[in-house]
Amino acid sequence: MTVHFHEEDLPEGLAFADGPIAIDTETMGLITHRDRLCLVQLSDGHGDEHLVRFNPGSTYNAPRLKALIGDPGRLKLFHYARFDLAALYFYLGVMAAPVFCTKIASKLTRTYTDRHGLKNLVSELLAADLSKQQQLSDWGGPELNEAQREYAASDVRYLHRLREVLASRLQREHRMEIAQACFDFLPTRARLDLAGWADRDIFSHD
Repeated sequence: MTVHFHEEDLPEGLAFADGPIAIDTETMGLITHRDRLCLVQLSDGHGDEHLVRFNPGSTYNAPRLKALIGDPGRLKLFHYARFDLAALYFYLGVMAAPVFCTKIASKLTRTYTDRHGLKNLVSELLAADLSKQQQLSDWGGPELNEAQREYAASDVRYLHRLREVLASRLQREHRMEIAQACFDFLPTRARLDLAGWADRDIFSHD
């Protein structure tokens, strides 16, 4: 297991294994328009993670990363895809689809709990411990320390295995069809967030 660090784009010639790609982002905060994209993490589920850092003033000209994220033939795995899709679309100009979101899958299957964070899923479903100590650290600094790199890598390290468990549960509970409809809607949900409808239920009568 190796964490590979890259600046501004994936290196030329890097090949990911076929199949789903796990993706996560780190930003300067939770307001996409204000808080810049600092890091994109990726894993093909075969043991290594790749971190792509964007520096202040970046033009986000990352053709190889964009091609991977925008590949319509490759499933993208996220935990809370709604946020990551908006950040990637706003800064890189590419919409990641199709999508599987482990948070949505958890909410549709783990109805016996209200704990749907990645740490909770990894602990219960995979019997592994996920540290969140670096979650609120400064991702825009001149250097990312080893603890930050390990934290960032761990956010994509388990998504392939979580998808397997959660997909099985969705099938068991006969909720795969509704889950897939939710996943398919996520790119539109991200665009609505960016367009100013983040906190409005447009399906409501009000």
